[in-house]
Amino acid sequence: MGRNRQEDRAWVRMPSERRLDLLDPTPFDWEDSDLALGLARTYRWGGHSAWPLPLSVAQHSLTVMHLRAAACKAVGLELPPLAALRELLHDAEEGLLGFDCVSPLKPFLGEGFKALTVRLESAVFLRYGLQRWTPKEHAAHKLADRLAAASEAVHVVGWSANEVLNTLKITVPPLNDDPLQAIYGGTAWEPWAPAVASERFLAELDRLKALSA
Repeated sequence: MGRNRQEDRAWVRMPSERRLDLLDPTPFDWEDSDLALGLARTYRWGGHSAWPLPLSVAQHSLTVMHLRAAACKAVGLELPPLAALRELLHDAEEGLLGFDCVSPLKPFLGEGFKALTVRLESAVFLRYGLQRWTPKEHAAHKLADRLAAASEAVHVVGWSANEVLNTLKITVPPLNDDPLQAIYGGTAWEPWAPAVASERFLAELDRLKALSA
């Protein structure tokens, strides 16, 4: 039986005044500024942090993108703008949803939640002209994502490197240096305020969109 569209809906009103039905998203339901602010106000690690502020998904996304770019540079390659844009937007559906579920809990949310996130991700990929990951690309992305996660666990949340390996089961060793500090300055690994994270994410999104056009 199909969905009853009169009863089965979940509207979100964006700061831009656009409206998004989370259960039936289209690529035209948000502005870039809505997405940037949503990601800046959506927190990783369940919002837990050893700092005064938690870490936003916007800041994490910038970290992953720069780690992928650095990995390419290390072997004499350049990450193409559209691939960098895909890295920046790899968690974009969380900014639309306003929720970053801790990974081990996702299976407990069921197939309905998984289908919802897939629909949101598809709308994001369509809007920004992103190609689906090849297995090789996805493996490289996941390595950068896990490297960011291991480093955040130690420097943002307060886990020890041993706990990251044995309790969190993240086998990638955490970084010491914050890849964003060389670009933006500030204190290494310190979570940014939402306004700062939103501004920096949006600036990078605009830059990569222009290069990918």
